[in-house]
Amino acid sequence: FLSDRIVKAARSVYSVMIERNPGLIRDRKYHLKQCCSGKELVDWLMKQNECLQSRSQAVGMWQVLVDEGILVHKHELNFHDKDTQFYRFQNSAFGLNHIANEKDSEDELQEGLSLLSQLGPDALLTMILRKVRKELAAVLVFESHAKAGTVFSQGDKGTSWYIIWKGSVNVITHGKGLVTTLHEGEDFGQLALLNDAPRAATIILREDNCHFLRVDKQDFIRILKDVEANTVRLEEHGKTVLVLEKSADSAYTVMSGTPEKILEHLLDTVKLDSNGNDAIPCMSDFLLTHKVFMPSSQLCAALQHYQAELSEGSDQEKAAYSLSTKQKVVKLIGQWVALYGLLLKEDPIALDFLENQQFDWFSNCEEPVGRLQPFRAQDKLYEIYSPDSKPLTLMLPVNSSVQDVMSAIVKTGRDHILVKINSAGRAQLKLDGTAVYTALGLNERLFICTSSQIEQLEQQGPEQGTADVLEQMGSKEIANELTNYDWELFTAMHEVELIYYIFGRHKFPGAITANLERFVRHFNEVQFWVVTELCLCEDLVKRAVLLKKFIKIAALKEQKNLNSFFAVIFGLSNSAAQRLYKTWERIPSKTKRIYCAYERLMDPSRNHRAYRLAVAKLSPPYIPFMPLLLKMTFIHEGNPSYLDKLVNFEKMRMIAKTVKMVRECRSQPYSSSPQRGLADRMFLEGPATRLSTRSPGSVQRYIQNLKVIDNQRKLTQLSRTIEQ
Repeated sequence: FLSDRIVKAARSVYSVMIERNPGLIRDRKYHLKQCCSGKELVDWLMKQNECLQSRSQAVGMWQVLVDEGILVHKHELNFHDKDTQFYRFQNSAFGLNHIANEKDSEDELQEGLSLLSQLGPDALLTMILRKVRKELAAVLVFESHAKAGTVFSQGDKGTSWYIIWKGSVNVITHGKGLVTTLHEGEDFGQLALLNDAPRAATIILREDNCHFLRVDKQDFIRILKDVEANTVRLEEHGKTVLVLEKSADSAYTVMSGTPEKILEHLLDTVKLDSNGNDAIPCMSDFLLTHKVFMPSSQLCAALQHYQAELSEGSDQEKAAYSLSTKQKVVKLIGQWVALYGLLLKEDPIALDFLENQQFDWFSNCEEPVGRLQPFRAQDKLYEIYSPDSKPLTLMLPVNSSVQDVMSAIVKTGRDHILVKINSAGRAQLKLDGTAVYTALGLNERLFICTSSQIEQLEQQGPEQGTADVLEQMGSKEIANELTNYDWELFTAMHEVELIYYIFGRHKFPGAITANLERFVRHFNEVQFWVVTELCLCEDLVKRAVLLKKFIKIAALKEQKNLNSFFAVIFGLSNSAAQRLYKTWERIPSKTKRIYCAYERLMDPSRNHRAYRLAVAKLSPPYIPFMPLLLKMTFIHEGNPSYLDKLVNFEKMRMIAKTVKMVRECRSQPYSSSPQRGLADRMFLEGPATRLSTRSPGSVQRYIQNLKVIDNQRKLTQLSRTIEQ
């Protein structure tokens, strides 16, 4: 049935070729009748099928017809993309002449090309394997072992690939002992050749008189580099423990595996120079995400196990092996500490392990520049309200529990509860609740009261705008202070908080996401602040001035603060602000064009291409658009963390790539007085520029205590009230 379909496909291809390119098949020199070269056939096929990505795909499609005997060469069984190789269609044998109307011939051609493209990869592989078999036959070396013994040892340099002809072998690794047994027809030794790494296991003959077929490394690379499997699987005790896949640069990267085997493989591939210095490939991806699949206790145990001493070999071999493994582990730990810094001190298991390594790992740890103490549960000024809405201020850690807050306010035994109130209603907080501050949403307040007073509580939102106050502040001062505050919040956050946030903080005991959540909440505050101020300003003229000021403030993108830039633009794009037609009409056309240009950066099409192009032009330091970074939740939800009970390390690598962007953004210190840029050229021209009459401290206090309305229905009502 398949052959019939292939003949039908060949008939449609041949007919269209004769119709559209009648001179392609013709008599050639040296008595070659009615044929065409391999290169001409590939060229023709590439023009007919725009979906073909490479000439090798076209070669595979023609190879299907060669295998069926429809397209023949005088001597060759393989199709070659060459000017010097000529092929002839077996027209009479297969009845390829076929006349159809133009529409039917095009439909049949596309159907035939679709079939050939599906069969092409297998045909191409079969063709390559024929070539490999021929070349391997010339380089295979027969190797015989009369007595049982060791073929090679773990840590040895990889020099050959072996196929078992007769007998069997045990595969043994340090610390694990026997991991699997291989028999006739199975192979070993390939992994070290693919990765150019030391042997990952010891191979011991199980019996006398064992025979092997051996391919040495040079021949292996030369012959198999184009056909070696894209995927390599390593098994122990009959189960897959590691899966590697060939990347675009022909190197093999980890796709999945058990946590211990991934770690072992990454350490094994380290190449140490005479000083024991070298980077560990992919290790930062592993370390940033390890708590998802390998908690600190498991990681520390695996590192301890990796340093186990050799059970056999000379004293010199044991000493060399011990030194090598120690150097690799030290290098890994150094990278671990560099990534996590003082945060590791808050992990008792990790800290105990590091102290046992007898080295001062934290001596060079420096905390990033920023007013806030980074990477910890920061102290935060809490405002707790009484039933009569009078605030009580407390300085407590940002991740304080309900019990901590209650203990700081009332004496033990008093009948008081902590209540959270927002625009949607009220909710009593459970006594065992943690991280009270980060549990607060936008525009939510904490009240302390008795059970009988809970019905009296109401959420208080701003009823008057601050347009008069903002009028006294220069756009530049507001933009500067927004950026300064964003930078403080941004640098207070550790990259690993994104991992906890994405996978769920509750899955990581003791994990802190308070700093990240505070940063995200400030983004929401800024966007609702913009629309709140517009909707609370009843005077049309003042409202137009305020709208223009917000567009000026949005020019802070030139200060490389994309987070607040998008917050302001999101606020201006809110439906309650957009419907203020009379206000927008009073905005100069030049300012409107600037706003429209900024708005286009929010375009989500083509995976937020406009935003990515804007970021590509920036150099550190800059503040990214954090809500967009948090969209990597889709990476998490769209890809399982485990595949066939193995860690999906490809997913971890994608998430780590996004997390490392945060580190790159703040790799340079931020100056609070940026140089004059495009924003100044746009807006700071002429005597109309307003200079701030307020002190920097007052602008700072204003920005850090924004009063907003987050209820969209109320905002819309206010918008309709001021502009019918």
